[in-house]
Amino acid sequence: MVGNAAVIGGGSMGIGIAHAFAAGGANVTIVEIDDERVKRALAGVAHVFERSAQRGAMTPGAAAEAAARVSGSTSVEALPAGLDVIVEAVPEIGELKRSVLARCALREPVLLATNTSGLSIGELAAGLPAPERFLGLHFFNPVWAMALVEVVVGERTSDATRAGALTLCAQLGKTSIVVRDAPGFASTRLGIALGLEAMRMVEDGVAAPADIDRAMELGYRHPMGPLKLTDLVGLDVRLDIARNLQRSYGDRYAPPQLLIDMVAAGYLGKKSGRGFYDWSSGEACPIEP
Repeated sequence: MVGNAAVIGGGSMGIGIAHAFAAGGANVTIVEIDDERVKRALAGVAHVFERSAQRGAMTPGAAAEAAARVSGSTSVEALPAGLDVIVEAVPEIGELKRSVLARCALREPVLLATNTSGLSIGELAAGLPAPERFLGLHFFNPVWAMALVEVVVGERTSDATRAGALTLCAQLGKTSIVVRDAPGFASTRLGIALGLEAMRMVEDGVAAPADIDRAMELGYRHPMGPLKLTDLVGLDVRLDIARNLQRSYGDRYAPPQLLIDMVAAGYLGKKSGRGFYDWSSGEACPIEP
């Protein structure tokens, strides 16, 4: 049973993971780089709990109690030593993750995890003092609505760490699958391939984004089309992942020029207000070709 945890990074994934810990009964600290970002992250978690209460998924009292289990800090070094688990959830940049994980390892958590959708667990573990306690926990966005967690086991991950991660996922109410450390794991490798091909179809003028998405939603029963999903994940995140997979698997994962141009223009999806859809109203509105 995880009682005390920390999440490093207060972006959309960090907020979701912290929410999952608190909803699962754990005390959790979100670490961000300054007080303003800590404040935004805490407000984000509180907002998710408030919406749960409004929908009737939780009583107002239970939602407030869970939100109170979330605190903030601006320093990894200020975290207590020996936490049950620390999850790193900073942007998908290898050097940044390695730097943050090295600092987290000095706090000697029972379990240290990275929330990555495709970076090598073995490479991230290099230099860690206790690589046997390290593995990947790939949560999906939005974490509070998505049941799946990929438990990614590296070559040096111990059986005890693997078992602890599976127990943690069950405590959080998540369904877990175990995947060995291979670029893109299972879900990202397949999901990115579909998303990139959908972007190439837009680039080639095959169909509008909304129609491509509708084809997958109605024709293949996907709950969300690949382009709307890209907007929710973030085009910049998808570009970083595509480039990482391209280095491992070659040009079948080369990002389309359309994706590169949209990221350069600041069209990052829902978080920027526009991607393949117009999100300025808060909802996805099709953009006509």
